[in-house]
Amino acid sequence: MAKDVIIACDFNSKEKVLSFLDLFKGKKPFIKIGMELFYAEGPEIVKEIKKRGHKIFLDLKLHDIPNTVKKSMAVLSRLDVDMTNLHAGGTINMMKAAIEGLTREDGTRPLLIAVTQLTSTDQESMTNDLLINEPIDKVVMHYAKNSAIAGLDGVVCSPLEAGKVHEVCGENFLTVTPGVRFSDGEVGDQKRVMTPSEARKIGSDYIVVGRPITGAEDPVKAYERCVKEFLG
Repeated sequence: MAKDVIIACDFNSKEKVLSFLDLFKGKKPFIKIGMELFYAEGPEIVKEIKKRGHKIFLDLKLHDIPNTVKKSMAVLSRLDVDMTNLHAGGTINMMKAAIEGLTREDGTRPLLIAVTQLTSTDQESMTNDLLINEPIDKVVMHYAKNSAIAGLDGVVCSPLEAGKVHEVCGENFLTVTPGVRFSDGEVGDQKRVMTPSEARKIGSDYIVVGRPITGAEDPVKAYERCVKEFLG
């Protein structure tokens, strides 16, 4: 199964993200376009970056009634992204509707993954804010199983949970893991984190790395370090 490092390009303008990508001369890293950039620049930024030859993970985390998600995914499928996502908490029916909408007439579609619990969520906030009293590990695995039942390709989860997700849902069920930091870096607002080499050992298929690369003094060097540590 292919593994890769995805750079979270959390910029708020076309100029900033293209200037950042211009640093990678001769390289075409897999990148994530999140809500900040998509809402600032719209679908055109996706088309522009795709034209440059990058694989794209469009990270919009859809969560709505099944019919709305189905129609929205049908629109996103025309952007030719490689991966997109939604919240597993939207139910199995919503996830099934998303696949229907995302699948093009020729039967192709981007990879579709589900967010189990955000990596900024810990047990205390789940219990106090969401009134979910089950252990966070049990909740994540339940959401992962629901995603597999719905026919999704994988989940977004903490690297701490990647190995267990493979045990529960199979080796071919993708684990896309944010919350990755260098051993000598800061954790920021992430609660459940791991280094690239640790994420590789525990079973992450894709790691999503933002500030340790985008905020580095030398982003290209930081990216290369991350690739080396993750891919071995």
